[in-house]
Amino acid sequence: MQTRFLIVFAQCASTCFAAVTVTNVTAVASPAAIVTITYDLASPSALTNAVGVSISTNAGATFFSTCTNFTGDVGNNVAAGTTKQILWNALKDTLPTNNYPSTSVRVWAADSMALIPAGLFAMGNCMDASEGGSAELPVHTLMVSAVYMDKHEVSYTVWTSVYLWATVNGYTLREGSGKAATHPVQSVNWYDCVKWCNARSEKEGLTPCYYTSSARNTVYTGVPTSAIDVQNDWVDWSANGYRLPTEAEWEKAARGGAVGMRFPWSNVQTISRAQANYYGNPTYFTYDLGPEGYNPLFTPGGYPYTSPVGYFAPNGYGLYDMAGNVFEWCWDWYDDTYYSSSPSSNPTGPASGTYRVLRGGLWASGADDGRVAYRYRNLPDGPHYFIGFRCVRGQ
Repeated sequence: MQTRFLIVFAQCASTCFAAVTVTNVTAVASPAAIVTITYDLASPSALTNAVGVSISTNAGATFFSTCTNFTGDVGNNVAAGTTKQILWNALKDTLPTNNYPSTSVRVWAADSMALIPAGLFAMGNCMDASEGGSAELPVHTLMVSAVYMDKHEVSYTVWTSVYLWATVNGYTLREGSGKAATHPVQSVNWYDCVKWCNARSEKEGLTPCYYTSSARNTVYTGVPTSAIDVQNDWVDWSANGYRLPTEAEWEKAARGGAVGMRFPWSNVQTISRAQANYYGNPTYFTYDLGPEGYNPLFTPGGYPYTSPVGYFAPNGYGLYDMAGNVFEWCWDWYDDTYYSSSPSSNPTGPASGTYRVLRGGLWASGADDGRVAYRYRNLPDGPHYFIGFRCVRGQ
């Protein structure tokens, strides 16, 4: 008997700049459960779109994004056009139910974000253990669901556009700073970034992720209390709005699909001024090609010595500045022993802590901080001119 996929959903994903729309979605399954999905994609960015697929086994009530066996017009750099085609080998993916007739598919897309596909990856320091701290060990294999991630660190322009909307729509958060409009926003603390994610979601008509209790009936806006330690179960992880990446999502994204690499790029195990904005010290780190000191291109005008977002080449997923420029806030509480007890699928970090995780290094730090496995932390109420962030979105 032929396997049937009955209900197909299309989702329009928008950005701060322009809308991307997915329409005319169809899905037809062969007797061998090879599903042919067709759709039309309209976008102002002809070749930079990211397209993903989510699956439901309860007639569209909930969707998940852990399936990986898609080929065709899916992933990053999908051109806009009509009759785009994706093939899904459903039998190669483990679904929560074998009741295929009730399975639904949904196609989603964006242009200023990159698709980080679902899959397993090895998290932690895969190089010489002596070059990193014990907090980067043990190396452990995780399953991480598909998400979108901002291709760039949130720029001061993008921050300000949402900030201005937020302050007249019931939010309280600090204005932030940026050396220039195209440089990353900085001097924002963890609470600011979480509230800003909610504001960005509401501004674009999406469902916010962060709430003030496990009941999830009050969106975290900072009113009346500006600093609330949002807990893991206060987050709507299935919402389509923006949020901070978990530490696992950040590292998987930073690796760009490469295996066994020290940095976000996949061609060499070294770092130089041509690849990232960091403080060179080749006499101390053998993998640092230098030269020594700050990058003089970014020192005029004084601190901070940030660079424009997207100045350097992207990694394998199309993400920029995953090493250097500014540290990036992650969702998780920091625990230097967490890797020994981390869940094997979509970990969201410890239940409590003192510090929140920072990742990616910065313009003032050495080459070791730019390693994809490097872990750092900061008090969540601490805004600094070397800390920024980027967002992810779910299905």
